[in-house]
Amino acid sequence: MTAPIPASGPPTSEGDPETGEWSGTRGEGLWLLPLWEGKWLTGVYGEDWNAAEEEAESHLTALATELDARWGRHRTVSMRVPLLRSTTGTPLPEPYRTLAATDCYGDLRVWGPLHEPTTPATPRWLSLSLNQSDGDAPVIITALITTYPIEELPDPA
Repeated sequence: MTAPIPASGPPTSEGDPETGEWSGTRGEGLWLLPLWEGKWLTGVYGEDWNAAEEEAESHLTALATELDARWGRHRTVSMRVPLLRSTTGTPLPEPYRTLAATDCYGDLRVWGPLHEPTTPATPRWLSLSLNQSDGDAPVIITALITTYPIEELPDPA
């Protein structure tokens, strides 16, 4: 929560110098990063698939429980509207634009605004989510730390 967040600039993906694997995206007012990654799911079906999803969910629940103890009960923000808007080409505000650009469409468990003693004066929001970019890719837990308020987007329907 105390890491520097860029004050300006477009979201830019960062990768591990050796593997090229995505290690985060930073841009004006946000930092999106992977916290945990499951195994690749190529050739995984049925019970093994369910076990991989359950493992990811249990890690997310454990982390959320710890954060709830620190900052109070999280709230859930649906990514349904950002997903629908991204498929129609409707512009999204930040931080939803960056979440969509990185295929992070899992519902958000949100804490904030948070005012930590060691955090800059600008309040920050933290969210966690489970994501999977395609059917064979591993399930990942991502964290989004942002100075943008994370609120449910209005449903255009």
